[in-house]
Amino acid sequence: QVQLVEYGGGSVQAGGSLMLSCIGSGNAYRGDCMAWFRQIPGKEREAVAGIDSDDKTIYVDAVKGRFTISKVKVWDAKNTAYLQMNSLKPEDTAMYYCAVPSPYMCKHDSNWFRVDNMDFWGKGTLVNISS
Repeated sequence: QVQLVEYGGGSVQAGGSLMLSCIGSGNAYRGDCMAWFRQIPGKEREAVAGIDSDDKTIYVDAVKGRFTISKVKVWDAKNTAYLQMNSLKPEDTAMYYCAVPSPYMCKHDSNWFRVDNMDFWGKGTLVNISS
């Protein structure tokens, strides 16, 4: 099984910064591809940023130039993902989720960075940006 836990959410004023972390665990966890999504109540969950096994990054237009995704291999060869968020805007307010696809999809599907393709999700961390 795989467990993902997000950290780092909070409340900041517009223009500020936050860094989110996603720590994975479990025998089946590898974190070759990792992604961040966000959701506002009443709206569909949307993609934010992803990073693949070659450390190639993907961003949605709304966060390009402001958010940076990265991952670091930790002591047991499992990855931890980060999302550095700068120049935050009130419209960035949402619950942020970390998610990973299956290792097979990560390796074989170039369209892995989609909500429907994620196999495991964290419980989310709340980001609130005030104007």
